[in-house]
Amino acid sequence: MSTMTMGAVAAHFGRDIDRTLAKLPGIVEQARGRGVDLLVLPDATIGGYLHDLYHPTDGPGAEALPPVVDLDGPEVAAIARMAGDMVVCFGIAERAIEEGLEVRYNTAVAVHGDGVLGVHRKVHLPLAENEAYRAGGSFAAFDTPLGRLGMLIDFDKTFPEAARTLALDGAVVLACLSAWPASVTDRSDRIRNDRQAHLFDLYDCARAAENQLYLVSSNQTGVLGDLRFLGQAKVVDPAGEILAKTWAKGGLAVATADVESDVARARRTMNHLRDRVVGSYALGALTDA
Repeated sequence: MSTMTMGAVAAHFGRDIDRTLAKLPGIVEQARGRGVDLLVLPDATIGGYLHDLYHPTDGPGAEALPPVVDLDGPEVAAIARMAGDMVVCFGIAERAIEEGLEVRYNTAVAVHGDGVLGVHRKVHLPLAENEAYRAGGSFAAFDTPLGRLGMLIDFDKTFPEAARTLALDGAVVLACLSAWPASVTDRSDRIRNDRQAHLFDLYDCARAAENQLYLVSSNQTGVLGDLRFLGQAKVVDPAGEILAKTWAKGGLAVATADVESDVARARRTMNHLRDRVVGSYALGALTDA
């Protein structure tokens, strides 16, 4: 397609899945009304995020952790039906069976009216998140009706290698789904001045600029357990410029661009992917012994 309209959502999603599924049609239709082709919802859209990053499994019974859902379950199918001709990315706590055991992943899913287009399981698990989720093991782009897309889940975007892998795999747009809280160790009275608020924006802009592609960044808002989420959903262009942003409150950041043309133009003279000097990076020396 010649142009794409990208929408990034900042909103609060909690444990009540039925309430979320009742809330989502309004968000999707608002986006559709603004011509959005790619809609990126936050990490943990279905079931909410953790209550505590240091002791995530502590809590009253089942409330301690988000409820798990299946990739082929009714929740994912319901959002695919809502999506219709849009591509919608959203987060779940995925139930998987491995070696006869039930495990959970923090997972991003991209859907269209035809079903699931792509899946990403969060690779980088901060603090004690590994007590709640199993880590994913790879980054891969995938084809959609809008072009080639890659997905990251919050802490993944802290690592340049993650976004670079997706760019090398042909992604021209990165969907970054987050449940990114304000600092839990150095709280600020104003979210805008929070250290994590600065880093959240910095990583979004850096990942877009260094890979010369579009980045659509969503985030949770409000409070869940001990965590206060930042919002700051945005669309960033291949130069690292923020085209639209929601700030701390809920909202929808929307921007329209000729994505393929803009990415090609950004890479026409100084092409960061082409001009890498891979043999100089000594990546083997940087791996764990």
